[in-house]
Amino acid sequence: VSFVTPYLFGTGDVGIDPATFLHAKLIILWGANLMDLRFGCETDAYLREAAAQGIPIIVIDPRRSRTVTSLDARWIPIRPGTDVAVMLAVLHVLVQEGMVDRPFAARYAVGLDELERYVLGQGDDPLAKTPGWAEEISGMPADTITWLARTYGQAKPAALIPGLSIQRTLGGEDAARLCVALQVATGNVGRLGGSSGGRTWGGLPRPRCGAIPSSAPAGSPSIPVYRWPDAVLQGEEEGLPSPIRAIYNVGGNYLSQGSDIQKNIRAFQAVEFSVCHDYFVTPTARYCDVILPTTTFLEREDIVFPAGNYLLFSHKAIEPPPGVRDDYNIFCALADRLGLGEAFSQGRSAGQWLERFLDQSEVADREAFKRTGIYMGRDQMRVGLADFVADPAAHPLPTPSGRIEIASARYAAHTGFPAIPTWRGLASEGQFMNFPYPLRLVTPHSRYHTHSQGYNIPACCQHDPQALWIHPADAQERGVSDGSPVLVSSPQGRTRVAARVTADIMPGVVCLLEGIWPDLDAEGVDRAGSPNILTSTMPTWPSGGSRTHSVWVEVSPVTPGPMEDRAR
Repeated sequence: VSFVTPYLFGTGDVGIDPATFLHAKLIILWGANLMDLRFGCETDAYLREAAAQGIPIIVIDPRRSRTVTSLDARWIPIRPGTDVAVMLAVLHVLVQEGMVDRPFAARYAVGLDELERYVLGQGDDPLAKTPGWAEEISGMPADTITWLARTYGQAKPAALIPGLSIQRTLGGEDAARLCVALQVATGNVGRLGGSSGGRTWGGLPRPRCGAIPSSAPAGSPSIPVYRWPDAVLQGEEEGLPSPIRAIYNVGGNYLSQGSDIQKNIRAFQAVEFSVCHDYFVTPTARYCDVILPTTTFLEREDIVFPAGNYLLFSHKAIEPPPGVRDDYNIFCALADRLGLGEAFSQGRSAGQWLERFLDQSEVADREAFKRTGIYMGRDQMRVGLADFVADPAAHPLPTPSGRIEIASARYAAHTGFPAIPTWRGLASEGQFMNFPYPLRLVTPHSRYHTHSQGYNIPACCQHDPQALWIHPADAQERGVSDGSPVLVSSPQGRTRVAARVTADIMPGVVCLLEGIWPDLDAEGVDRAGSPNILTSTMPTWPSGGSRTHSVWVEVSPVTPGPMEDRAR
């Protein structure tokens, strides 16, 4: 999303406040499991209230998530990585049945007509993107796609919220672009109860408050974070001016969260020196030469910038153990040893920086802020692009046209990809009959730990034990029973885990929760069900972003033995 947003809008201020859900006539959560991910402290509460008020909620997801069950939402299963095909088919129905808001699109956007020609098969690609065409690719029945399009086209205003999952696929950039195109086509952008389709959460200015600026020196080389181990292992091929010889990692658990953990390990082994800041001996810390123990949020003060229109003040609850320092104080000590202490800290402690930030903030009563722990912005009902929609001449967007660019010549020129979003994702099932990895893997979040944080605490995991979700038909075909150990394999690696046979995931798809600390045996097989043993560092282009929901695997039963017993 962050890659395509500048081309679409020229600005990132395109979100909504969650309170606006209460003004919607329909909420579509497209790959957005918001009841588990908690994007903003208030989001799930407003979704619950919307559901209680009878506002229809549709969840499009390969599995029946807690968002579906807790909101009593309509669940529409879809194969991962095929969202673009369904979105194009939805637009096809909107066009064919006269449900496109043409005056809105003409006034506020450019390029929807070009996208329409592509959808109807009237451009260079003569194939019409019909619901029948999308059914073969996505597994979503054509009549369901038609129902979805009609329901969506008739509900005004409608909020379409794209999850991060739909962009973390091959071709995910076009899924992000099409969410915006659909909201433009239905006239739901910049209107109370609608959304731009451009952000999952946040995307509006926070209350004013100071912060230390973060910037790299001009001309510094950079690489997509997804490919950092490739940069270490093959720096010249990645275009770096010199080899990477050291890793300095602050609060990141790459040997759990980085794709292709085996490659991540090789990258750590290849450098001459590695350091990390952390407060547990994580899998990443075990591969570091130096571990610098740092404070938790309970052992320091800070100002927290959440996604919504408010600030949080985080108080110190306890003193840190001896020898444990704040990240900031560690950096100050290193800067002192390099002779850069004054330049780095400007002579201020962490507490003095916080006071300076409050001096620069809109918080009038800082004592009340510290006492209550929260400062609320005045308006909790904001809609991104509302000023633009109210008066596009007075508030043009910072794009070449001054409007939303569904077709972006700039995108095409900068990336080499089409100016409009097109289908270029995972192919249909029939094209993979001889492929040894026929199942698609999704790796969603657990509500009981944040990425890998908390996984090492039994109380955080006991309510959501790791298991491979697999549909009964796929399990029967492979001789897998509920609770039995299975081996999950991909071109990158193998992991052993218990099976959870359930109709809450669609056929052809399996699921492993992310954030699991790996436990490798002598042969490099994981015994914890860590999904990043199976993922690849090859990103989606042109963004260079994650494609962790475009992973192919196979599942086979294994005979329980001492190793599996120890893993459990």
